Amino acid sequence: MAGSDIAPPLPLVREAFPRTIRLVSSARLRQAVMTPLADTADELDLLAEIEGATSGRLIAEERGLGGLTANELVHGVPHARFINASFAYAKPREPMRFSPADRGAWYAALAVETCIAEVGHHLTRALADAGDFTAVVDYIEMLASMSGLFVDLRTLPGHPSLDPDPVIGYPAGNAIANLARAEGHNGIIYPSVRHAQGTCIAALWPNVVQSVVQGAMYRLTWSGRPDYAWEHI
Repeated sequence: MAGSDIAPPLPLVREAFPRTIRLVSSARLRQAVMTPLADTADELDLLAEIEGATSGRLIAEERGLGGLTANELVHGVPHARFINASFAYAKPREPMRFSPADRGAWYAALAVETCIAEVGHHLTRALADAGDFTAVVDYIEMLASMSGLFVDLRTLPGHPSLDPDPVIGYPAGNAIANLARAEGHNGIIYPSVRHAQGTCIAALWPNVVQSVVQGAMYRLTWSGRPDYAWEHI
């Protein structure tokens, strides 16, 4: 076999991150949407059963979903539902950089500025698709620790998986993520594509995300233009 046919080994590093940041829309922190519809605890239980029949997270926790098995998910730890939801709610029509159509990942960064640049970029794209750059969205930090063996792309800024164009970057990124999962690695460390000098981590397994606590809250505002303002609230 020619040397060019042999894929180079993944660059690996064993590292511990005591504090990573993921931004979650504050809408996810509000009471269950069906709660105001129930007058009694029995009615709420019935409505919860109905909701559970269509909730990707609850389905995944019970019997698995897509490329995710139920025994991979976490239980009995702080904010388990947020961890599990990040893996259960994949995007069938739009895979992400290191997560395929049938399986999500926990995307985080080392600095909040990097998180804001990343979520701001994606929400701006969504507003462009909607044809209206008018929005106010509040996000809250989910702080978590991670440690173990990771694929390390920080020394490979020109790697195809880091291409800003999703058509190029996302298939290349998922190829690496698939191989990393097959080899049992915890995740991927990579330079942020949207924030110069920023560092991101994609945790590929729910149990990699440890000791989750809520942090500060931020507001992103679009006022009719693609550029947005953000503030701590």
